[in-house]
Amino acid sequence: MIYELRIYEAMPGKMRALNERFEDITLGYFQKHGINPVGFWTEEIGTNNALVYLLVFEDLVHWEKAWGAFRSDLERAEAFSVTERDGPLVAKITNRILRPTKYSPLQ
Repeated sequence: MIYELRIYEAMPGKMRALNERFEDITLGYFQKHGINPVGFWTEEIGTNNALVYLLVFEDLVHWEKAWGAFRSDLERAEAFSVTERDGPLVAKITNRILRPTKYSPLQ
């Protein structure tokens, strides 16, 4: 298994809309394309403009296939564009692919 850590920095004033898009739209497309979330977090202390989440994949082939299908899904792209009528929701995306150590509780 591999994990992907993703951090979305929301545009000013767009954090609520970003969370709503994940809850109402993104999760359905994740399920459709085999993208499996482990968890989602917001900052309790700090700037509170970031959505942090962790995904799990079988391997890099699964990761590439799932994200490729997600990105090329025209229905998903249209649904996202509706949420961005008043401008983009995300200012910056950071992601990292993580492989568990042999002593990690998450394998």
